[in-house]
Amino acid sequence: MPKNLAKVQKQIAKKKGAATSSLHENSRDAKRLRRAGARSEKLEKLAAARAKAYQPYQIGSSYLSRNADELATIQSERRPGRPTSTREDTLKQGIDAEDKEYASGFWIPDISDATTVDRLAEWNGEWSSLNNLKFARIAKDGVKHASSFPPNGNS
Repeated sequence: MPKNLAKVQKQIAKKKGAATSSLHENSRDAKRLRRAGARSEKLEKLAAARAKAYQPYQIGSSYLSRNADELATIQSERRPGRPTSTREDTLKQGIDAEDKEYASGFWIPDISDATTVDRLAEWNGEWSSLNNLKFARIAKDGVKHASSFPPNGNS
């Protein structure tokens, strides 16, 4: 017996003389449709929850492209043949540096560890207290690698 909503709808539509719009409220076919619909909704919710659970490690292009608008406006305002402004050069260098770091991986606190999350909430903002936290290196493809911070060349 199929559990997929599309398959159930297709099977019911193929029955002789049965139209899906003319089903009785408590008929067998109506119950099958409700069960299949509920199952598909449940699977969609689970898939959304999985995607949301994976999301903290997706740094994403939204953070990396935060200066793209400013860079585009500066480039559009510059007349052809004129040298680039210092602000434009600074933005390009910053974007290039962040892209290189993103390719090798960003260091972020490992938020999958409960003790690290608690310590991060209590963090007073001092650099010296960062070595109490566990860090992870998140690569461009979203893969998490255990790492130490500050880096000592082995990470």
